[in-house]
Amino acid sequence: MKFTCTQENLNKALALVSHVASRSATLPILNNVLLEVKNGLINLNSTNLEIGINTNLRGKVEKEGSFTVQAKLLADYINLLPKENVEIELKDQTLYVKSKNQETYVKGLDANDFPVIPEVEKGEPLVVKSADLRQALNQVMFAVTLDESRPEISGVLFLINKTALVLVGTDSYRLAEKKITFINPATEEKQIIVPLRTLQELSRILNEVEGSETNIYVNDSQILFSLNGEVELISRLIEGQYPDYQQIIPTEFKSQIKIRVDELIRAIKSVSLFCKPGINDVKFSFLSHKKELVISAANSGVGENTVTLPIDISGNDNEVVFNYRYFLDGLNNLGSAEATIEMVNDSAPGVVKPAGQDSYLYIVMPIRQ
Repeated sequence: MKFTCTQENLNKALALVSHVASRSATLPILNNVLLEVKNGLINLNSTNLEIGINTNLRGKVEKEGSFTVQAKLLADYINLLPKENVEIELKDQTLYVKSKNQETYVKGLDANDFPVIPEVEKGEPLVVKSADLRQALNQVMFAVTLDESRPEISGVLFLINKTALVLVGTDSYRLAEKKITFINPATEEKQIIVPLRTLQELSRILNEVEGSETNIYVNDSQILFSLNGEVELISRLIEGQYPDYQQIIPTEFKSQIKIRVDELIRAIKSVSLFCKPGINDVKFSFLSHKKELVISAANSGVGENTVTLPIDISGNDNEVVFNYRYFLDGLNNLGSAEATIEMVNDSAPGVVKPAGQDSYLYIVMPIRQ
């Protein structure tokens, strides 16, 4: 194996794939990145047996071959090289790396021992705008928690219908739902659960790879995300049945308000200084006759604080106590200057939406007094 490429291209490719390489004591080769030169192409691969990443590298190929070396070591070293051409050559099970004024060699492991990353058959892809997918992930992932006792909610539900992809995340205390439109209609409807760690990795890649579209391929047990044909991320799916979350979304409301998000965030942060530690309880009082929202918290050992905000309100007076951290999470991910908040009573979930939009909603359970 022998090829030459620029430091910038190699550095970018290693940054993409090295992150998923696991620190495994039982299977050391999982710490490695696979460099493979075949059919005139340079490929870099890494896997932790649950997630696999493959990316292409532009460069001049002189000799085909493959080898694996420690991903973090190679990535850190290449990152420190000057922005000049880098020559990579495999000789006697040792990887030689040459640049303008440096030459080093790196020991590694035979490529034949590297785990085979299963392939997903590429039929008709589901195509979404990368910017839409990036935003959707940010608006949903924060509501998911890694819960080994409930693996079915340790990922994000992908509801695939003919025209849209619906992403849902929950930790049973709050829930986020985001809808994005497909560029091309889906050929069949299905629902799958994608692991949170997979989507965290995908979000990172979307922030680093330029491109307008992402192709998604799904089979019974795996999902593949392809970005511009340059980077591919493959992952297993979570088995199990996702909870019927539609049942907890209120269909009727007693109170509805519209309010500026920045003002509400500032008020909640101020009041939260006086809430009970560990409970994070903040009271929201919707006063229809005064067109006011009163936010308050009290702690016998510290004091109390009350903030009153003017609001547009329809419906009845209402009062509810929320965990302020959960409520702020929703507000910080709305992506809107104004929020609509809908309430039934002090024991029903509150619904937060971007004002005038129906593509996103956030539900938070109240703290029962």
